[in-house]
Amino acid sequence: MSAWVLPDQIADVLPSEARHLEELRRSLLDGARRYGYELVMPPLTEHLESLLTGTGEALDLQTFKLVDQLSGRTLGLRADTTPQVARIDAHLLNREGVTRLCYCGPVLHTRAARAHATREPLQFGAEIYGHSGLEADLETIELAIQSLALAGVGQITLDMTDVRIVDALLHGVALTAAQQVDLHAALGNKDAAALKRLTRDLPEAVRQALCLLPELYGDAQVLLEAEKRLPRSPMLDSSLSSLKWLAQRVGPVTTTFDLADLRGYAYYTGMRFALFGGDGITQAAQELVRGGRYDEVGAVFGRKRPAVGFSLDLKELVQAVQPQPLRPAIRAPWGEQEGLRHAIQYLRARGETVVCVLPGHEQELNEFHCDRHLLENDGQWVVESISKS
Repeated sequence: MSAWVLPDQIADVLPSEARHLEELRRSLLDGARRYGYELVMPPLTEHLESLLTGTGEALDLQTFKLVDQLSGRTLGLRADTTPQVARIDAHLLNREGVTRLCYCGPVLHTRAARAHATREPLQFGAEIYGHSGLEADLETIELAIQSLALAGVGQITLDMTDVRIVDALLHGVALTAAQQVDLHAALGNKDAAALKRLTRDLPEAVRQALCLLPELYGDAQVLLEAEKRLPRSPMLDSSLSSLKWLAQRVGPVTTTFDLADLRGYAYYTGMRFALFGGDGITQAAQELVRGGRYDEVGAVFGRKRPAVGFSLDLKELVQAVQPQPLRPAIRAPWGEQEGLRHAIQYLRARGETVVCVLPGHEQELNEFHCDRHLLENDGQWVVESISKS
C-alpha cells in the first residue's frame, strides 16, 4: 500500500472546501459571540479517565486510545467536545451564574457515524450552563437555527421530543438496565413487534402507552393527541407543556414532534431536538444539528449544573449547502518597483486579496476570482476592472 494513502473515511480538505469551511467556522463563531457565548479551545487529547468520565459505553467505543510517552498513562483522542466543556465550566471557570460557551474543533471517531461520513468531524457547538428554565432551551434552539441560516441552509425543520415522557410512563416500573436499553431501542426504531414483546409483562396502561408512542409523530396535533391518549402525570404534563411553549416561540420554521425518538436517552434529561435542512426537491432533508438539555453532564466533575446546548459537524454542513463563490481578487504583476510594492501593501491592508503573478505563470488559474488587475497608468498604480481592458 502506498505510504500516502490515508485511513478509511479520513480525507484531506482541499482549497475550495477548506475555504468554505473556514468561512463557515468564522461566521458561526461570530454568530455565537453576538449571543454572548465565549470561545473555549479544549485539547484534542486528555487522560482517558477524564475524557470518558460519565459518558457511557457508546463514546468509549468511539474513542481512540494511546499511551502517553511521558507519563505512561492512557490518553484518549476526543470523540465529542461537550464533556470537555462541562469540565471547563465545573473546574476551571467555576462561576456561580450563567455561563455561555462555544467551541469549534476536530474530533476523531473510531467508526463513522454513518456510511460515507468522515471519521474526523469538525465539531461546532454552543452550550449554556447554570439556567434550568425554558428560556435557555429557547435561546439554544434559536442560535442553532441561526447557525444553519448563516450557512445558507434552506427549508429548516425543527423536530422535538422530551425524554421525560418515557420516564413519566415508566415511573414506578422496575426494569433492568438491559431491559431499558432494549425498550428504548424498540421505541427509537418504531418496532411495534419488539415493543409488544418487551412490554407484555408490564402493567396494561403502561404497555398500551408505550406501544402508542411510535404513532405520535407529526405536527403540533401530536401534543394534543398525547394529552388525550397517554396516562396523565405531573411529569408528562410538564414535558408536553414545555414542548408547546418552545414550539410557539421558535419563529418561522417547520416544527414537528416525534415522541418515540429517544436517541441519547441516557445522556439527555429533558427536551431534545434536531434540525433538518434541505429543500426536499434537489436534495433530501438531512439531520444537521442535534441538541437538548443534559443537566447531569457536570455531575461527574463534582458540580452538577443545569446545561443545554447543541453541536453540528461543519464538514457535513458544508456538503448540504451551495458552494460559495470564489472570492473576488486583484491580479498584480510581480515587480520590485517601490510604487508597485506600496500599492499592493495598501490594498492588502484594506482587506483586498491581491495575487501577484509570478514570472512565467501568467496564465495559471487559482482559487481566487481575479475580476480586477493592478496597472500602471501615467506613473500611478491603479486598479481597473478586467472586463474593461
